[in-house]
Amino acid sequence: MSIVEIIIRLIIAFGAVFTFVALNALFLVWLERKVSALIQQRLGPTEVGPAGLLQTLADAVKLMGKELITPTAVSRTVFFLAPIIAFLPAPLLVAAIPIAKGVGVSDLNVGALYILAISNIALLGILMAGWSSNNKYSLLGAMRAVAQNISYEIPMLLSLLAIILMAGSMKFSDIVKAQETVPFVLLQPVAFIIYFICSIAESNRTPFDIPEAESELVAGYHTEFTGMRFALFFLAEYTQVFVLSAIVTLLFLGGWNGPLLPPAVWFFLKTYLVIFVVMWLRWTYPRLRSDQLMNFNWKMLLPAAILNLLISSVIYRGGFPG
Repeated sequence: MSIVEIIIRLIIAFGAVFTFVALNALFLVWLERKVSALIQQRLGPTEVGPAGLLQTLADAVKLMGKELITPTAVSRTVFFLAPIIAFLPAPLLVAAIPIAKGVGVSDLNVGALYILAISNIALLGILMAGWSSNNKYSLLGAMRAVAQNISYEIPMLLSLLAIILMAGSMKFSDIVKAQETVPFVLLQPVAFIIYFICSIAESNRTPFDIPEAESELVAGYHTEFTGMRFALFFLAEYTQVFVLSAIVTLLFLGGWNGPLLPPAVWFFLKTYLVIFVVMWLRWTYPRLRSDQLMNFNWKMLLPAAILNLLISSVIYRGGFPG
């Protein structure tokens, strides 16, 4: 294969992934509005398009027309790069998720490790946004995000290791194949609960949304951002929600395994069901305090994750890992 063909394939793959990221974010914003309206006994978007489907598109067009305001006291270079770096991992993460056997941009041998590594790049963009804004609320929101994400990354990784022990691989297709008979959610319920909770915290969703906390910090780390710079943070957030829900599907819910329907259909049905639960939780539970959030992680999730990994290593590998 020539270099030109490789470049063309990369351009096509990137274009497809970016298109999916944009359309998925538009759909998820509409879905969240509908879910919140259902829970609060409202109608949600109804006017723009059938069932309000085009309302999010109209909002996106409005954002693109907004002026990009740069406050005078900001660190300009870092302020400009922050939303780009926060959004950059989104297409890279989506590209590493297979939606069926042999279907997807890439199914890496170290897919689970790749997802954990790349997702942390967005945290750097958040920290840059808070620091460069020269705003105490933005800086506080960024510091909260860093503390929260680093803390919850540990039990998330430990719960993932339990699944890798069972499947004997970090490749998503191998993990899904290992669930052809029984999904891991039945064999590893503790790991599932821990991973699901940590995934919500990693995506800064309620009840773990203290980095944004509009009632305390105006809007958190993106207070000073306008127009498409502001929109990039939302694109990154909703894409991360999709990615983490897709990983829950691949690791615990059997991935694309299922009767009658095509594998890709099963994958998306399970993924959007997890997303629906995430949205449901947002509009049901109040926000935690910072101390409650940290205590819950270090005193409950982390010990439970360590204990679950030790038990799993004995049961499935006949000894401790390593």
